[in-house]
Amino acid sequence: MTKAKIVLKGEKPEDLTKVIDQIKDLSRTLNMTVTGPIPMPRRRLRIDPRRTPCGDGSDPYEHWEKRISKRLVIVEGDEKMIRQILRVKVPDSVFVKISLV
Repeated sequence: MTKAKIVLKGEKPEDLTKVIDQIKDLSRTLNMTVTGPIPMPRRRLRIDPRRTPCGDGSDPYEHWEKRISKRLVIVEGDEKMIRQILRVKVPDSVFVKISLV
């Protein structure tokens, strides 16, 4: 039995839950053990640029924020079963990183 850590990153938490549900359904059919999803800290990227490029006048700033959500899923099973997880349909907005432990 090998363990695989699957880290999912994305801007939309709804997309992450859809992918996690697909992984759970597939692992249940293959009788694999699944731990998770474990929510990891959300990363907030903040940018506060000036509105005027010349720098004259008052100091107005724009505030932009991008939130990146992360989830961790640990799957135990044979290597052939873990390869089946790679066939899960993943939207473009979700980044998947799989590492064998």
